[in-house]
Amino acid sequence: MAWRTPTQYTKAARAIRAIALVPPLLLSAPFAWTMGVGRMAYPAAIEALHPHAWVRLPADEPLTVVWGGDTLEANYHAFSADQRWAYDLVIAPFFVGVAALDAYGCWGVPVLAPADGVVVAAHDGEPDHPAGQFPATDEIRNETVFGNHVVLQLAETGTFLVLAHLQAGSLRVQVGETVHEGEPLAACGNSGHSSEPHIHIHHQRQPPWERPVGFAEGLPLFFRDHDGPPMPSGGVRHVEGRWVAVGATVRHAGRAP
Repeated sequence: MAWRTPTQYTKAARAIRAIALVPPLLLSAPFAWTMGVGRMAYPAAIEALHPHAWVRLPADEPLTVVWGGDTLEANYHAFSADQRWAYDLVIAPFFVGVAALDAYGCWGVPVLAPADGVVVAAHDGEPDHPAGQFPATDEIRNETVFGNHVVLQLAETGTFLVLAHLQAGSLRVQVGETVHEGEPLAACGNSGHSSEPHIHIHHQRQPPWERPVGFAEGLPLFFRDHDGPPMPSGGVRHVEGRWVAVGATVRHAGRAP
């Protein structure tokens, strides 16, 4: 899913209040966590879930982690079962507050295969919308949430890696194709439920067509071969009247021989 600023969270919270009329049974986990009720991290522990995926960063440019890590404070995705350890990655300049997509550093940057695998989903055709706007639909499907996206079945683990919000018309792979680490998959875009150009990536056990968005089992995702920690943390703060990313900035360093 897209990253959101706390202001956007406030707007979303108003909609969540309507859920109070839903029968209590529907507010049990995982439904409640998936719908954002209570805003707590989905109850899953890194040490208890396997396999872990260790992959390279999905771009060569320096990437700032807007959302990522194990806590809800650092990673708003953590409330969602399938995206428990998702990342939203941007490239400077970001948070510029204009609609033009080419004002954002991530726009059009090649998105690279983080590991060897087979393409099991490759969806294109969703428009890139201006920054700060969202698709005019409340329908929750892979296409509306993730926009243009690629899903890899990882060769090492057999689990699934989702890369989302890709630029319309930029996909360079198709279903059934074997890809190798570092191979270009598409370009960074702003399709689907995305507030500005960024790379969304997460790791899950089931293929996305088997479970609705939010209901697959998310699995830990770590980065290797870069200049930061294996699970870099994100986070956003309001400083002197503007939103500032306080997460790590990391860059691929090449695989060690």
